[in-house]
Order: sequence, then structure tokens, then C-alpha cells
Amino acid sequence: MKTIVVSAVNIRKGGTLTILRECLSYLSSLALDGKFRVVAIVHERGLSDYEGIEYIEIPDSIKSWGRRLWCEYVTMYRISKTLSPVHLWLSLHDTTPRVKAKHRAVYCQTSFPFLKLRMNDWRFNYKIGLFRLFTQVVYRINIRKNDYLIVQAEWLRKKFTRMFRLPHERFIVAPPQCKASPYNGITTPESSSVFTFLYVATPDCHKNFELICQAAKLLEKEIGKGMFKVILTINGTENRYAQWLYKQWGEVESVIFHGLMDKETLFHHYAACDCLIFPSRIETWGLPITEFMPYNKPMLLADLLYAHETASGANQVAFFNPENMDELKKRMLQLINKDTTNLHKVPTQEIQKPKAMNWSELFAQLIAD
Repeated sequence: MKTIVVSAVNIRKGGTLTILRECLSYLSSLALDGKFRVVAIVHERGLSDYEGIEYIEIPDSIKSWGRRLWCEYVTMYRISKTLSPVHLWLSLHDTTPRVKAKHRAVYCQTSFPFLKLRMNDWRFNYKIGLFRLFTQVVYRINIRKNDYLIVQAEWLRKKFTRMFRLPHERFIVAPPQCKASPYNGITTPESSSVFTFLYVATPDCHKNFELICQAAKLLEKEIGKGMFKVILTINGTENRYAQWLYKQWGEVESVIFHGLMDKETLFHHYAACDCLIFPSRIETWGLPITEFMPYNKPMLLADLLYAHETASGANQVAFFNPENMDELKKRMLQLINKDTTNLHKVPTQEIQKPKAMNWSELFAQLIAD
């Protein structure tokens, strides 16, 4: 029986945890069918526990980057020798460990190597800057020993191709599997004469909340209070960055610090709002854009590569410079005044091969001899 190893010791939350769970859920079916032996090396089994999979827990690897590196390049090698022969070793979190395996692949989950840093990144979360530098160096270690590198978007394939000087064919583009909202097409829960914008994001510096707050303050001063509102999915207490945002713009009446929403509440807000704003400075894939597209409503998006690709095929989109609050304010005012001249259909971008639209297609390529 052939052995597949998935290493993911640094994954604990967010989108990366979702990917780990989806991956192991699919591999669980292969293991239960007796086709493969599947071993998962994780921080904690309880975060992604699936039948038929063997687990190796390494909780100490997350305590420091030094321990993480030791785990990747020393501990993993020892484990790979114990499990030998390994048919496929898939690293799900960016780094390429030192292991013995017939086939090797790495899932490049972060886009931070391409983030343009600001002073606030260092001020509110210096780890963002350090992680950007860290990934630029660590990504390269053993990178050429992989049969394939997996990315979520075509724009990342192009960037990494140039960064690593690797051929296009070594990268598999595997877009995230976004489940359709059960609330698509529902009527607006409540009628409102106030034009409503929505921004869905976590309170991280690169999410660029301040641009929306600055634009809203300027717009409120120009057209008055009560003419629009901007709903944010932070409450202003989550961390230093969120606290700073609330201190600076908490008095702006048009800005609503709503806080985190569960999925049902979120999709009702998608249905109720008039426009999605997404000014994030970097994303691997802008999931709220994908979730909002079926509602066929206006979207104001950062004029960046990730947003153009994620919004591929959307009907009502205007892009803006994510460094320019005046431009965003202008786009918001146009929509409030029912001026849609700047909304356009985003050209559909076809993903070139190699690509995988689901886990079955992905593993078919990874385990092929």
C-alpha cells in the first residue's frame, strides 16, 4: 500500500485550517477504501480529526520559528525515514521540508512575499513584516526538490515563477472551493433608504480598514450624516490595530463597527447591503468577493491582481487605488447618487493548465507516476 504524508504542523486557524480539513477529508475516503495509507503530521489532531488517517502530533513546533525550522529540516527527515517508502509528501504550509519521498509537493498558501509594507504594519503587528522577510527566504529552501508547487491563483503562479525561476508547468493552480451561499437570491431582509456598504475582513493591518474609514469621514463631511453607512466586521477591541481604528474613526456616525458575523448573519448582510468594498492590500484569494458575486450587486475593489482574478466574470465592478482615499470616496459618492458609469464587467480569466478544480483532480496529478 502506498503512503501519502501531509505535513501541516503550523496550521491552527483561518483559511489554512479550512484547507487542511478539506484535504484530509478527501484523503480519508482514499484511506477508508484501502487505496492509500495516509499520515498527517499536525499541531493537534483535534483540529482536523478524520477516520482512516494516522496522526503524528508535534505541538511544540509552533512555539518559535527556530523550533519550526528544526521540525521542518530535522524532525521531518527522521519521520520520513521511519515511514519509508513514502509515495507522496505534501507540505501544506509554504515550506519544503527535508524528507525522503518519491514525490514531493508544497502548497504555497501565503501571498505575503508580495506585500508592500507600511509603517503601521511594524507598529501594530511587527510579525507581518518579519513573516514577509521570513517567507521570502524560507520559501526558497529545497523549493526545486518539489515535483509540483500548488497555488490558489494564476497571479501567484506568475509571481512565483519569476521569483523562483521555475517553469510554469511546475505550478498547479487550485482555486479555493467556495460553497454556494444558501441565502443566494433571498430578498433584502429590511428596506432602507440609506445606501449601505459592507467590508468583510479580519482586523489585520494589511486589510486596509483605515482607507474605508478615511473615505467615509470625508464623504460624511461632504454630504452629511445619515446618507450612507459602512458596516465593518470588526468591533474595535480585537487587537491593537482594531483599537486604533476605533479610536481614530469611532466617532464617524456612518461607520458601523459591527464585529464578527456568523455565516448566516453574514449572508443576510450580503443580501441587505448595496455594495461590497474590498480594499485589502494583499490576498491570496479574496473569498468575500467570491461569496458576494452571486448577488450581482456593485463591488468596489482594490485595483490589484488578486481582486481582478477573484472578480473574474463579475458584472458590476469599479476598481480603485488602495492607497487613495479620495478615489474611494469618489466611487462611493457616485453609487450613492445612482451613478453607475464606472461599473464594468470584469473580463473572465481562464486558468491555464496545470490546474485542479477540486481535491480529486489535484491528487490525481500529485500521485501520478
